[in-house]
Amino acid sequence: MLMKRIILICAIGLLCLLLTSCEHPSSSTAVPTKTATATPTTPVITPTLTMSGTPDTTPTHYTSRVILSRVGRPDDLAFDPQGHLVFSDYYNGTVSRLNANGSVTVLVSGVAGPEGIVFLPDGTMIIAEQRTNRILSLDPGAKSLTVLRTLPGTPAGPPCKDGVDGIAFDPLTKTLIVPDSPTGNVYRMSLDGQKLTLLASGIPRPVGAVVDAYGTIYIADECGGSLWTIAANGKTTRIRGFGKLDDVALDSHGNILVIDLLPSIHALIRIRRSTGRRETLASRGFIEPQGLAVDKNDDIFVADDYANIIVEYKPA
Repeated sequence: MLMKRIILICAIGLLCLLLTSCEHPSSSTAVPTKTATATPTTPVITPTLTMSGTPDTTPTHYTSRVILSRVGRPDDLAFDPQGHLVFSDYYNGTVSRLNANGSVTVLVSGVAGPEGIVFLPDGTMIIAEQRTNRILSLDPGAKSLTVLRTLPGTPAGPPCKDGVDGIAFDPLTKTLIVPDSPTGNVYRMSLDGQKLTLLASGIPRPVGAVVDAYGTIYIADECGGSLWTIAANGKTTRIRGFGKLDDVALDSHGNILVIDLLPSIHALIRIRRSTGRRETLASRGFIEPQGLAVDKNDDIFVADDYANIIVEYKPA
């Protein structure tokens, strides 16, 4: 039923960037698809975006390809120190690596709802365990996980009260940025899990995080329809006008990328650093977009855990 639904979406002429490879569900080999063009939407200038006088070399055209299909249900994404793409699978309780030849290696299993993933410079993997609202770690070469910290919030049944989701590493302070979704708080946590410092509160459901080169923290708010910024001086700014943001990332040009999983939107959106303008890079082809990652070449990766695919967008 799932594959039929995907084919129908492509057939009715909607944007099929993600789903061109649906004809080959049994293969994990990357399959080229059509070219995408950034589509401007409502412009928004925010006080946290620093405008630059240098030419903006942000890519405007992309080609897309499915690089993983029907292997678990990929959720959050991260790159390991060797540059391999790693993905969590909430439903199967695993964290896996996508190898260069298209094969998949399971790195961790038996996790109670793995979501966000972070790799520290020494190769230690940090995992957000949603069902328990804990932060776990796996040292290089270790065979078992260590519980770094159980967060203050308690996951509950009502909407927007699920446990921890996305997390981030702050290279400037060598700490972890941890949105505690049930409480609506964002914390800075020491790498050993011993120290927890409150950075912001009152966010409806903070689920994704990333830190820029200036120490500004960006938080995706799934239930508040907003993107939040926490400046290095502690000032918090709320940028409204989104649906249900699930993840946030930065490209090499300082642009902000977000995934909006509200069914009526279902889009990969970019906010230009140079102008503050929002652009839709891909939409109407997703079923439930979740994970987001960008590599040093400006290749954008999106995981859709309901379509069971990971898609790469490469600058054309």
